[in-house]
Parts: sequence; structure tokens; C-alpha cells
Amino acid sequence: MNFIHKKSLGQHFLNSDYVPKKMCDAGDIQKGDRVLEIGPGTGILTQELLERGAEVVAVEADGRAIASLRDSFPGAIAREQLTLHHHDARKLNPADFNLAKLDYKVVSNIPYYLSGLLFRSLLDTECQPSTLVFLIQKEVAERIARDKKESLLSLSIKVFGDPTYICTIKRGHFTPPPKIDSAIVAVNNIGRKKLTKISSEQFFTIIHLGFAQKRKQLLGNLSSEFPRPDLETVFSSLNLPPNIRAEDIPLEKWLELTKNLYPE
Repeated sequence: MNFIHKKSLGQHFLNSDYVPKKMCDAGDIQKGDRVLEIGPGTGILTQELLERGAEVVAVEADGRAIASLRDSFPGAIAREQLTLHHHDARKLNPADFNLAKLDYKVVSNIPYYLSGLLFRSLLDTECQPSTLVFLIQKEVAERIARDKKESLLSLSIKVFGDPTYICTIKRGHFTPPPKIDSAIVAVNNIGRKKLTKISSEQFFTIIHLGFAQKRKQLLGNLSSEFPRPDLETVFSSLNLPPNIRAEDIPLEKWLELTKNLYPE
């Protein structure tokens, strides 16, 4: 590594090959796979992806990292196994990088502060990956894949795929070490098959309304936009208690609720 991390970019660089191997295993990276890597930094994960024979499309916002990666992987760049893009991940559209729907994987160590944004921009798009593997804050990973209570984030991922908590990654695997531990999360079986007869916009409208005030009951939150008598009828038909809270409703019930509130 020949440059200092930028705190403003949320940079914490991996410092061993242990984590890249675990991430590539989680994504079942095979020779010939097309892989989008967001924020490659010093290239330690990039190296593992290339060694497994993947074709890597790397998107990096830091010009210093781009220069370092060019120095580190001239051969892979020359044979077009590695393509570098100097680009802000906050404006990410996979289709801009010659990636095809369900024909690529995402494996990335991303800044904590971009987790929610990147999950949404990669899953709620017409150009979805087949598999997504992120290294993120442990607490966020648990909320997504282990918590018995649902959240806006967990539902926004589960509606498109099946998340799995792979393993905990201690802070010592990073330079500089973050203040908290991380975890690897994989999302498989990605698609839009759960969104039948409703749009993602309708689904997200309902869950955002439902979680608008976490301490309020779901019925009260939704009544800001829908007539309460209509809601009571729908709740009864779906066997939802009138005092239930948003966090206690599984994805399947949210989908049924959305269909009933947006009839064809």
C-alpha cells in the first residue's frame, strides 16, 4: 500500500488474504465469473478474485487507488481480465459497466456508510447481480440476516433475495482498524419473483409508511395514508392483529398487505 487511507471515504483496507478468501468462497467465485468489485482500494480482494480466474470490473472513487491498482495489476489489465473505472459508487448503475442482468456477481468490502445505498442500488434495479457478497458492519449484518425482528433494511433485501450471515470479521483484519467488528453477508437467489402483481415502488411505499414511527402500531402508521376502516378490513382478512407493530411482520405478510392496499 503506497497511500494513506481517507477517513472521508470510509476507507479501512484489508491487510491479509484470509478475508478475501472467505468472501470469494461465499460468492462461489469460479473461473470465468464476471465480478463487480466496489472500492477495491489497495487490491487485496482484487488479487484473490483474479487468482480464481474471475473477470473483474472494479469501481473506485479514489484516484490514488486507481493509480496503485494500475501499478499492481498491469498484466490483468492488459489481457482485459481487470477493468478499472474511476467512479463514485453513490452514483452506481451496473448497466453502465457492460454488466448484464443476473450474469455477474458482486464481491466488495464497502464503506459502512454506503451499505444501505449500495444494497438498494444493486438489488432494486433491472440489472441485478446473481449473487452479492458484502463485508459490512457486524451489527448491520445481524439486523439483515439474524434478527427475529424485521427492519426497513432487512425487508428491502429479503424482497429481492435470500441473505445469509457468513462469518464475523474482527477489526484487526483492517488497516486502520475500525472501532467495531465486521461481518460477511451473502445474498443469493436474487430476482424479482416475490414482487408479483405489485411494483417495488408500491412495496417500499408501504414499508416506509409502516416503519415511519417505530413505537406506533402498524395500523396507526398506515392510517396516515389509508382510511382506517379499510385497513381494519384488510388486517382482519390477513389475520394481522390490530395492535401489531411493523417489526413483527414477516416479508410474506408485507407482500400480501401491499397487494391488498394496491388492488389491480
